[in-house]
Amino acid sequence: MENSKIKAFIPLLYLVWSDDLLTQKEFSTLQEFITSLTLLSQEEQQYLLSKVDISNPPSRNELTQWKSDIEKSIKDKSSIKSIFDIAVALSEKDLNISGLELKFTKLENDLGVLGEELIQNFKTKADSFTASSQTNSNFDVQKITELLDGTESEIIKKVKSVISRPEFAYETSTDINVYRQTVYDWCKILADENLGNMAYPKQYGGGENIANYFAIMETLSYHDLSLVIKFGVQFGLWGMSVQSLGTEKHYAKYLKDIGSLKIPGCFAMTETHHGSNVKGLETTATYNHNDQTFTIHTPHEKAQKEYIGNAAVHGQMATVFAKLIIDGHDYGVNAFVVPLRDTNGNVLNGITISDCGHKMGLNGVDNGKISFDHVVIPKDNMLDRFASVNDKGEFESPIPSDNRRFFTMLGTLVGGRIGIPRSALAAAKSGLTIAIRYSDQRRQFGPEGGSEVPILNYRMHQRRLLPHLAKTYAVHFGLQYLTSRFLNRTEAEMQDIEALAAGMKSYSTWSTRDILQECREACGGKGYLSENRINALKNDTEIYTTFEGDNTVLMQLVAKNRLAEFRKSFGEMGSFGIINYVFENAKTALAEKNPIVTRRTDDEHLLDNQFHLQAFVHKEKTILASAARRIKKLIDEGLEAYDAFNVVQHQMIDVAEAYLERVVLEQFQMAIAKVEDLKTKEILQKLNQLYALSQIEKNKGWYLEDGYMEAVKTKAIRKMVNQLCWDVRPDAVSLVNAFDIPESCLAAPIAV
Repeated sequence: MENSKIKAFIPLLYLVWSDDLLTQKEFSTLQEFITSLTLLSQEEQQYLLSKVDISNPPSRNELTQWKSDIEKSIKDKSSIKSIFDIAVALSEKDLNISGLELKFTKLENDLGVLGEELIQNFKTKADSFTASSQTNSNFDVQKITELLDGTESEIIKKVKSVISRPEFAYETSTDINVYRQTVYDWCKILADENLGNMAYPKQYGGGENIANYFAIMETLSYHDLSLVIKFGVQFGLWGMSVQSLGTEKHYAKYLKDIGSLKIPGCFAMTETHHGSNVKGLETTATYNHNDQTFTIHTPHEKAQKEYIGNAAVHGQMATVFAKLIIDGHDYGVNAFVVPLRDTNGNVLNGITISDCGHKMGLNGVDNGKISFDHVVIPKDNMLDRFASVNDKGEFESPIPSDNRRFFTMLGTLVGGRIGIPRSALAAAKSGLTIAIRYSDQRRQFGPEGGSEVPILNYRMHQRRLLPHLAKTYAVHFGLQYLTSRFLNRTEAEMQDIEALAAGMKSYSTWSTRDILQECREACGGKGYLSENRINALKNDTEIYTTFEGDNTVLMQLVAKNRLAEFRKSFGEMGSFGIINYVFENAKTALAEKNPIVTRRTDDEHLLDNQFHLQAFVHKEKTILASAARRIKKLIDEGLEAYDAFNVVQHQMIDVAEAYLERVVLEQFQMAIAKVEDLKTKEILQKLNQLYALSQIEKNKGWYLEDGYMEAVKTKAIRKMVNQLCWDVRPDAVSLVNAFDIPESCLAAPIAV
């Protein structure tokens, strides 16, 4: 390697062999590059070709020598920006050949490698880029907090002030009864602060502000999650079921006392054998016209109400969902207010209540089972907004369709599917704050002869936490969009909003589950200690993927909604409609799937918002069209529609996930577009890019199969995700501090 021209290729050779991810095809690309260089003699080309023979790798000594030669050539590291710069230095300035630099740059792109990474490998301990990276704040943290809190900032501050009081110190007793009483006492304090009745009409003592109610739920979730769930059961499920399904007589009788916690109550929908399938409930409410009463009855053990919050200890009344029976005819599921206990806490005649016992988490919530043995209630106890029994004992409803009436009734309860994902989001924020703060302080290993380095400086640790941080910010804006649509809903939009709520509940709670697991592992043994709270966050949010609807079931609801929208736009999934849809999608894909675009790897393209959104939209449309085609084919072949949907169930989940990823990205981009402060905009844009590219990387198998990208591009995306993690790292602590979680709530010694 005494030849100065040959020396110029040492950095390239070192890069090739130090990256063990190169394929046979990429080695062929290297060989084509070498043979295309006219400045090299045939003998020089043959020598270099022998060094890129995949069957004959260099020895360890040879690699060490190459590294040594490169290190000696880099005297002024600040001037080295690319492999070509090192090549020039090694060749003793003998490579000033017009066009050669462009060829080197193109080769980097074709291989999907970044020369910058190679350069960083040759920093000495004195200027190690890993060791020297540190936390700083490049933006005004308060401005991010104000953006996140939005128009609810005032109520958020109030809630944070309340839960920071000494009486809200975490309960440390392992006695489940002590814990439950503490949570009840906390709820009473919140009720006295007029936080529980926030969503109820003002004439019944409420604040008449549903937006503030959701903000309260999310903010309380920085504290104990048992409190959040008990609060949500009492003031949300119990109180809002009366408000949403009842009429004025029910509001006047119950709402004020529910809001003050004078009447603790339950939401008794789920049965042992019927969870998500509400239509299949077996509890009956039989109308007795002679004395104008209903008899509530549990026909067998598997029809008992199970997992009912507030039931085991505190609940005095319940909204009970039961099949209405009049003269032997089943009029479907309706809702009834049923007393459970007297004011002294004694269980009433005909009611049997048992305790669900110790759970994986949320042990401050008294979940129980309820059975009814011919319990008689007055006619007025039927929540009759959408269905009633008239004076003649006949069933009446302003909605003639049984199916539409059922879904209208359930649609009024969609608020729970907004509160739960927002609560999950807060738990994810807490976990990330603990893990990222700790990672910034915890030091381990370091350059030889140097001091230990914060573990947040290590690329793999960044990879573990920072894409999750980006996703948490993205989900925040996705949930803001869902909340806004719900608050400004029209009847025509309700089906779409219900589907979006079901999907975002799944997307957010699954995300939180994964984030908290990663946070626990990223904190090592410290993350396993209860005092650092990640275990409580993990265990308490596990059930979030199940209640308010099992996530997998909800995702099928989302997919069916997307297929319904497809039918509206392109006909009844007939051949002509699908062809039109595919043709329209193909016109877009033609521009995006040409060989130049599928292989394009320059930074400007990879970081472009439009590229990200186009990639998400293409995946969403293609998967939707594929599912529609497959269902139609199965039905055309004679399969019942029910069976056809069962066959493609896994595809239905893909349809829903692609839709939700697109919505979240789109809303994140739209939120950033409205930001005026340049520093705030800049850091949010980095998070947006990290979210988009990490999702594309996660789905790279699909993009490669579809031909939307080639391997060179997905490899470049992987490297860009690494780079974005590195770029976000200095701001990571400030970004979690922007969540503005009260220190008394965070309460993790490792996060101080």
